Amino acid sequence: QVQLVESGGGLVQAGGSLRLSCAASGRTLSSFSMAWFRQAPGKEREFVARISWSGSSTNYADSVKGRFTISRDNAKSAVYLQMNDLKPEDTAVYYCASSTTVGGGDPRLYNSWGQGTQVTVAS
Repeated sequence: QVQLVESGGGLVQAGGSLRLSCAASGRTLSSFSMAWFRQAPGKEREFVARISWSGSSTNYADSVKGRFTISRDNAKSAVYLQMNDLKPEDTAVYYCASSTTVGGGDPRLYNSWGQGTQVTVAS
């Protein structure tokens, strides 16, 4: 198991940017594919972005493609989510997750989760 802690959330105006960070400990991060999910009040947790263990492969939800960028620094045991051109519908708690598989959009593929960080986008 790997322990994950997210940070970087906050309140931002529509059109603004935020950079989320996920710090990992307990095991070498390079052993895992990583992803970001989000959950808005009253809604199910949804996939945002995923990155392979090496960082060579990424996938995005259609709703964030072209605006969000996932990256990782295995030497720092960290994963990032750069969010640009934020919209009110991006408001949610954002979670970092790790998987021992190649990962994907299904949260059941991920076995470690952080506690989440709140992102609120004001219109």
